[in-house]
Amino acid sequence: MQALSSAELKARLAAQLTPERLEHSLGVAAAAVELAQRWGVDAGRAWLAGLLHDCAKGMRADELLQWALAFGIVRDDTETACPDLLHGPVGALLAWKEYGVADAAVLSAIRLHTLGAEEMGPLDKIIYLADYIEPGRDFSGVEELRRSAEQDLNQAVLQAMEATIRYVLKRGLPLHPQTVAARNSLLREVAPETRERGKHDRGKKKAGSPPV
Repeated sequence: MQALSSAELKARLAAQLTPERLEHSLGVAAAAVELAQRWGVDAGRAWLAGLLHDCAKGMRADELLQWALAFGIVRDDTETACPDLLHGPVGALLAWKEYGVADAAVLSAIRLHTLGAEEMGPLDKIIYLADYIEPGRDFSGVEELRRSAEQDLNQAVLQAMEATIRYVLKRGLPLHPQTVAARNSLLREVAPETRERGKHDRGKKKAGSPPV
């Protein structure tokens, strides 16, 4: 499939998502561009991945499961019980099939933006974080995360991921092992002195509810 223009991408996305979800996606795209420029990542890729990260969010649970089954997306008991967790992997497939995206880094960032993964690439981290700190987010602690994102990308992603883990555990929901592995991988990447500073900062004011 031929790649779509930015206007065509937005128009097609607007037909699939609610106005609120579209506004969020535009916000993530804008935040991703800012982060990409700060951390030396291609801004065009960041914009595209941010715009399309939730392209499968409008699918029903049964549709997500059907796509996963039809296209061999491996799922575990957690994803079967909570099919919305599949909107990242299914979204990457949708971006490729319906939106003409062939860039492997963009597709990876879409696929991993909810659960994360071990050894995430720079664009993966940027989209994960942009989803959390885009301009429409106003939860407690988001300003701290935005400041952290300017200073240390790995530390900011770790803070966002740990806030998500706390949120999931507080609600009594199953924690996906992929997120645990992602968090542990980030711990190895964050410099010890930065990690200690992050612990101190999080002790003063923890980030609030994660994005949905």
